[in-house]
Formats: sequence, structure tokens, C-alpha cells
Amino acid sequence: MRRFLEPPTPVLLGLTVLTLLLSISPVISWRPWPNSTTTATTAVANSSDLLFGGSKKFEGSSEFVHMKYHMGPVLTADITVHTIWYGAWQKSQKKIIREFINSISAVRSKSPSVAGWWRTVQLYTDQTGKNISRTVRLGSEKNDRFYSHGKTLTRLDIQSVIKSAVTVKSKPLPINPQSGLYLVLTADDVYVQDFCRQVCGFHYFTFPSIVGYTLPYAWVGNSAKMCPGVCAYPFAVPEYMTGLKPLKSPNGDIGVEGMISVIGHEVAELAANPLVNAWYAGQDPSFPVEIADLCEGIYGTGGGGSYTGQLMDGHDGATYNMNGIRRRFLVQWVWNHLLNYCSGPNALDQPKL
Repeated sequence: MRRFLEPPTPVLLGLTVLTLLLSISPVISWRPWPNSTTTATTAVANSSDLLFGGSKKFEGSSEFVHMKYHMGPVLTADITVHTIWYGAWQKSQKKIIREFINSISAVRSKSPSVAGWWRTVQLYTDQTGKNISRTVRLGSEKNDRFYSHGKTLTRLDIQSVIKSAVTVKSKPLPINPQSGLYLVLTADDVYVQDFCRQVCGFHYFTFPSIVGYTLPYAWVGNSAKMCPGVCAYPFAVPEYMTGLKPLKSPNGDIGVEGMISVIGHEVAELAANPLVNAWYAGQDPSFPVEIADLCEGIYGTGGGGSYTGQLMDGHDGATYNMNGIRRRFLVQWVWNHLLNYCSGPNALDQPKL
């Protein structure tokens, strides 16, 4: 794996930070965004557009977009996820998220499993032919329960939160650019720039001018109070989508349930494109289409647009598509670049074109 190099001059760094911040396209999946072209009126008038419209990216659609490798590093060493809990979090919420991350490497989980889903991510290699690591484990954690940077954050503020966590005198998070991922999770009373309107989460890498290091990171917000119908879809739906009913969540917390799929989305793309110069589609790294973007909104066979695809129902009526160590989860599929279609956690669930 290549070393993570800093920009050559301090003078250029400020411009680089500003340019990248303004130009980088957020990493998102299909959501019923409030500023969508499908308004409340047209949605009611045309139910087929409501159910199957939006992005028009149905399972396996790669007609115009091709995943390519751009020679940058991927995370081939064992991956450690360092979590920053920003704001007030319940113990039960932390347990759900921790188990999901631990389930990525739990190969003995009941099929279809989270570990089976991760096997598609592992298919991506670096320029030496080495695959993304099978091992993803929880690392150190920091709790910022007193909202040290406030309850309204910009995108750059997220990097400042990380800086605080890695430079604090008492038990700072370890610094590991080659295999560490830094996951900032904001509580349901924290607003982050563009949250609910354009993004439910995003990933990038920290700037040395802010944090002191180049570290791959992701932010994901809890939408329970602000926009569950957007970022916790399909466990909540917007009021204007009168033809749809929310699905029952498998772990009893709609906000966290919505976060799980976004966390999976971001971690998968961080592994395959940590510095935005490895695996993505398109020629412009400022607007990359990454391995989860190509499967936006697809959770099962037949999925696309606002239709999730074929899912499983538990005996308790909860909906999910894969098993963890003890819990069940609903996680978006990812792109299989060898077969050119979206892959789920089980080979039998993978659509063929």
C-alpha cells in the first residue's frame, strides 16, 4: 500500500481544502429527498413514478457507468474502526452499531450474513493484486457527550471533531492511516451541513492542515428527530408518500436502523477508495461514483428506485436482508466489478443481467 502523502506546500493546501470541499460529491444512496423532482403532487398523481422512479438505477444497471481502478491504495491491512460518539447516545444504540461492525468479520453468522455481503467488497484489489482485508474490527472509542463543537456542524467541523479525538491528552484515539477508519456518529439532536436535504452520511479523508494527518473517515447522522422519512427509509416514509407504509425495523430503533445501512455504505467505499483515487466510476475524482453508489437503494433482488427489492420477514414481522452475530440488519448491496452487477450477502441473491 502506498504511503499517505501530504500536499507539497502549505500555500496550496488552503486552496486544495476549499476546492475539494466545494467540489466533492457526497456519498449517498436513494432517499426520498425533500428537494427531489418528485413533488408531493406528482407523487400522488403518478404512483408508478413514486414506487419505481427517482434515480432509475435498477439492479445491475451499468449501461453508462463503468467501475475502474485509478491506481490508488485500498485497505488491504486488517481494518480497525475507531468510533467517535458525538452527543448523547443510549447504551442500546451503541450495542446495535457495534454488533453490525463486529458482524462484518463474523464468518459463522447465519446465512445470508453481513460477512457474506463483505465478501463482495473484498474482491477489490490494489495495484499489487492484494485484496481488501477480510478483517474489520472495532477499535478505540471516544465519547463527546458534551457537544464540544456545538450542535450545528459544517463538514469541516467533522474533521475538527476527529482532531479533538486524536489529540486529546486523556486516551486519544490511535493514529493509523494505513488501516484505521474514523467513524463520527452524531446524535439525533445534531445537525450537520446538508443533513436531511442532500446527505445522510459521507466519507472522505482528513486534511493535515486541520487534523495533522491524512486519515480516512466517515460521518453518519441519526435522523430519528430530524428526517426519519429520508434517512431511515424504508423504516419510516415521508408524509407525502401516502401509498407506502414503513417497514418494521429488526432492532427496534428506527434512527439507528437507518444509520446501519449508511455505515455499511461508507465503510465499504472507504475500504475501496480511502483517498478518492482508487476504485470509482467516471473520470473526475471530484464526482466519483463508488462501489455502493452503483447499487443505490438496492437491498434485494428486483430493487431499484424507491423499491428496496425482495427482503425477508422475521417471525416478529421485522424486515431485514442479512444476519449479524445475534441481530438482523437491512444493508444496501454493493457493486461486484468482476461480474458487473450488484451483489447481496448470498450468491443466490445476486441478480444476473
